[in-house]
Amino acid sequence: MGNPGEEYIGTRHNSGREAVMKFADKMSFDDFEFDKKKQALVTNGKAGKTKVTLVLPETFMNKSGLAVGKFAKVAKKIKNPAGKTIKAFPDLIVVHDDLDIPLGRAKMSWGKSSGGHKGVESVIKAVGTQAFFRVRIGITPAKASGALKKPDHDTITDNFIVAEFKDKEADEMKKVIKKVVDCLEMAVGESPEKAMSECNTL
Repeated sequence: MGNPGEEYIGTRHNSGREAVMKFADKMSFDDFEFDKKKQALVTNGKAGKTKVTLVLPETFMNKSGLAVGKFAKVAKKIKNPAGKTIKAFPDLIVVHDDLDIPLGRAKMSWGKSSGGHKGVESVIKAVGTQAFFRVRIGITPAKASGALKKPDHDTITDNFIVAEFKDKEADEMKKVIKKVVDCLEMAVGESPEKAMSECNTL
């Protein structure tokens, strides 16, 4: 997920979008084409023997669910750890930036809440469940102690998330996005569970 438009290329909020584009390049997918009805750029291909559809919502981040919901239509019924049957999308992987993860790290998770991420909230609302996979890419610098140097709320919304990375940060992001691409390849070509164990050690 991210924001459409050239002015958002290289910004923190577009980390997920750029990782998906890099994945498409690595897997030699066809160029993305705009689907007006679904409000998204779309391409199809294979990772191993698995057919994959990559979707870049052309809505702004906070309305990403408008596009995602048009692709994630057929839910499965699974039992959660408590034994309750829930609606789930085990074939859906949402890739996005995350303020609560240090820059240079990434985590893959299943069935988590949005954590206040408006784009993820939009997807959860559209598909009617939080039971899907997410790859969360850290965008917040950390101190030597490991504590995040997280800006205040106004700075986050007005400047930080839509700002470009500093040169050193951009170099760090290239490395982690490469690893995220490898995790996505493993997730769709082998299994999301195996990818989670790999991605969460980045």
